[in-house]
Amino acid sequence: MLKLERILCPVDFSPDSRRALDYAIALADWSGAALTVLHVVSTTPIVEVVPSVGVGGIQPMVLTDADCQVVMGHLKDFLPDTPAAKKAALRVEGAPDVWAEILAQAEDGRADLLVVGSHGRSGVEHLLLGSTTEKLLRKSPCPVLVVPHQEDGAAAAPQAAFRRIVCPIDFSDASLNALERALELAEEADAQLTLLHVIEMPPDLDEMRSVLNTESSDIRASAEARALERLRQLIPESAVTYCSVSAVIVEGSAHREIVRVARDLQADLIVMGVHGRGAVRVALFGSNTHAVLRRAPCPVLTVHA
Repeated sequence: MLKLERILCPVDFSPDSRRALDYAIALADWSGAALTVLHVVSTTPIVEVVPSVGVGGIQPMVLTDADCQVVMGHLKDFLPDTPAAKKAALRVEGAPDVWAEILAQAEDGRADLLVVGSHGRSGVEHLLLGSTTEKLLRKSPCPVLVVPHQEDGAAAAPQAAFRRIVCPIDFSDASLNALERALELAEEADAQLTLLHVIEMPPDLDEMRSVLNTESSDIRASAEARALERLRQLIPESAVTYCSVSAVIVEGSAHREIVRVARDLQADLIVMGVHGRGAVRVALFGSNTHAVLRRAPCPVLTVHA
């Protein structure tokens, strides 16, 4: 069964974090989880272009009690005026590194889920996503729900559980762990779950055809059949009792096909794995998962292996 007892939603007072907050409130209301809304004030000082003579070292700023009260007032004003929002606990903390403090709060509070917003899709989208949000995705002790940037007029946050879920599967440990969470959510919400595998055929398929003396269509058909059988074996018999599960095989670029299928199905959630936290974590994270997060038409729940 889905374990969703404590949700942490860090906000920075931007429209994107407000949208993430709306999702966090809706999820907490649906699941009965306790919601904590957190704002972290950076205490890293602004460095002078020419440091003052005789000043030794750069000292972090001090967040006073009066400062905390002012920020707390802004945080209260930031919340929507709804009964569900009024149940949330509010926290204001000061720290040199915002992302590190958010992770510390998630660990100390034993959060089951982090809900964060991702900023817009301008020419510096990589830089914007690559700051606090990306650090949280790579290092979070719990799954992270990333709510994408939406233009004005976009649909409001759901008032109930997710109904159409897409879970990309590449048969790695990370994607299989994501599948467990997707099944839990789908069963809890009586949702429609689509397991998606993308076959990325090599560009030199024509050369392979001459070597193997096999038509490229036969190669594709064989790969699709194998992948489809593997996907079907991942679906537990008990799941069909509580939700609708289907398996889909497509061919193309993985991140583009994930986004396209999510759009076509009008999915309201993508659940996908994030590969480990080792020395190559940046390279591993920076491929399909990162590309999907920057273009997703709906929130993306990321799960570590």
